[in-house]
Amino acid sequence: MKEASGRHKDKERRSRLSLFLTKSGSHENVSPHKKTTTASRNISAEAVSKWSNSFEDVMKDSDGVEIFSQFLRSEFSEENMEFWLACEDFKTIDSDTKLLSKAKYIYTVFIESDAPKEVNIDYGTKMAIEQSIAKPTKSCFDAAQKKVFSLMQKDSYPRFLHSDMYVHLTQRGVRGAPMFRRRSRSCVFNERGEATSEPSAW
Repeated sequence: MKEASGRHKDKERRSRLSLFLTKSGSHENVSPHKKTTTASRNISAEAVSKWSNSFEDVMKDSDGVEIFSQFLRSEFSEENMEFWLACEDFKTIDSDTKLLSKAKYIYTVFIESDAPKEVNIDYGTKMAIEQSIAKPTKSCFDAAQKKVFSLMQKDSYPRFLHSDMYVHLTQRGVRGAPMFRRRSRSCVFNERGEATSEPSAW
């Protein structure tokens, strides 16, 4: 039992280090070591306002990705963004050897049962990945990545728009209340069917 526990802890430590080292491309500014730097930077009011239009607008903006990642950490669901980013990096790999290594890493950290950062995907999708992992293609994680994207969009994103973190950015980003009112309308629309609450409650 102690040996299995030790392997589990080693796996988790390796996953954290590897994720930090492998993030690149348009998301290179997203890292666990920058939890407060973005919040302290002067993010444009236009960019912050745009995040309330759609989840896609958040994910197209490197600052949006980083701020949303901070929010996910506060909800203990950061594995969803980390998996999504790992998949984005995976699709940029050209070497077959590196592709296989990275595929096994993603499977071990995010997909297999009891993985240290297991994401919530259905059994069929998980089995399809398991069957393709020996000879992976750049698209082998696409289905799982889309499901995790949808989960963040439908579950976490509406709460993000209500959060103190986002409200603070909207209030600081402009002088006065117009953008705050715009954000509020967006939140009500996204949360329709659910009990409404004041942003300050988050």
